[in-house]
Amino acid sequence: MNLYLTLKALHLIAAISWMAGLLYLPRIFVYHTETVKDDQQNLTFKTMERKLYNYIMMPAMIFTWLFGILLIHSLGFSVFLELWFQLKGLMILVLTHYHFYLGKCIRLFSINQNTKTSKFYRIINEVPTILLIIIIFAVIFKPL
Repeated sequence: MNLYLTLKALHLIAAISWMAGLLYLPRIFVYHTETVKDDQQNLTFKTMERKLYNYIMMPAMIFTWLFGILLIHSLGFSVFLELWFQLKGLMILVLTHYHFYLGKCIRLFSINQNTKTSKFYRIINEVPTILLIIIIFAVIFKPL
């Protein structure tokens, strides 16, 4: 079996799992924000958010990074000189920052300190989609 293709497949599986979480968690925040007066639903949303972040998103992000680094190693470090890779790397750094921002939001919800509106979470829910589009086009078309 080809090691490069195996790493690439594992990287894509992890990235898709991570993206699913990044797209779903802010949607949970929307519903959570709209139902904070109901203690039972509030507790349910807190549990959903924590489990999604800790058991799905965090491992998926770690594996995405791990397999990505292994792919870089297999391709050679000269890939850092290519524009498409620099663009992808920058977008991945922004996505990672966004991931940890969502973790901060979970902590605020967990102590009932969320100050953001459901509209805010609807808007930031578009961030990973935009970044994903840029990443995919950079990787597929590899601009000089």
